[in-house]
Amino acid sequence: MKAREIHLNEYLTGAPKPENYSLVETELAAPGDGEVLVKNLYISVDPYMRGRMSGIKTYIDPFKLGAAMEGGAVGEVVESKFDGLKPGDHVMSMLGWRDGYTARGDGLMKIDTTFLQPQAYLGIAGLTGLTAYVGIKRIIDLKEGETLWMSAGAGAVGSAGIQFAKAMGAKVIATAGGADKVEYCKSIGADAAVDYKATDDLTAAIREVAPQGIDAYFENVGGTHFTAAMENLKQYGRVAACGMIQRYNDTAQASIPDNLVYMVGKSLKLQGFIVSDHLDIQPEFVKDLTEWMMAGKINPAETIVEGLENAPNAFAGLFKGENKGKMLVKI
Repeated sequence: MKAREIHLNEYLTGAPKPENYSLVETELAAPGDGEVLVKNLYISVDPYMRGRMSGIKTYIDPFKLGAAMEGGAVGEVVESKFDGLKPGDHVMSMLGWRDGYTARGDGLMKIDTTFLQPQAYLGIAGLTGLTAYVGIKRIIDLKEGETLWMSAGAGAVGSAGIQFAKAMGAKVIATAGGADKVEYCKSIGADAAVDYKATDDLTAAIREVAPQGIDAYFENVGGTHFTAAMENLKQYGRVAACGMIQRYNDTAQASIPDNLVYMVGKSLKLQGFIVSDHLDIQPEFVKDLTEWMMAGKINPAETIVEGLENAPNAFAGLFKGENKGKMLVKI
């Protein structure tokens, strides 16, 4: 079986460009004992992948040049020589950025598609949803009646976080880029939403919709958003930081905001996190998500780009705000 893969040609400086990638055709080996042949249905593109394209080891190794990149994927088993999987089963893997693959069956996660579409496991029911849940539930410890500011509210983590926080009884302020995204945030439950592209003073814009201040801030953006959050957080406010996409393509070191001194004066709690360090909370997440979905409180959102060859464009679109909800590539 022939398959295509996306390879990284060079480590990136600045914004990703089409010439950074190659589309390569390869031949997949027939499965041996304990292996399966899988056809990918959807792959995920995520902001964290930008760090792996820089050639620098952080909490995860960089992508290898001239080899298929990795990322979340859901696929269908085509052929199996592994007792735990049969043709037609759906599986989740980190073998994205390709049409298909041959791999050991014990390294894949079988998923139940009885009530959820396969791609939901890359979004609201997968690590994306878990990221929002960990940040709100464990890092922030959001309480009913509190006010949460969710940055990048129209994005994958942001749109999940808005709905989770509302399901927990909180008031939610969202920021997003563009009038259509502001309306989208409101449509999924945000009590107020601010178009950060339409204001020269984000601090004042947040204060206008949350005059009493915010109890908690979910950091997806960084930069000017972080500065405005420091100004608007109440005494004993909490910040969960899982991304700072505004800075990912910077070619120079960003300066530290002067108002970070509020961390002391307001007794703020600021904590960054990587979702893979919190997988122990997954059973609680699944329980709450199931209850919220059955109660009609959750509306999964996806932006789908067709074709593996367009995966680099979909990835670049994350940094241009081209997605509402989870950005996926349909193979």
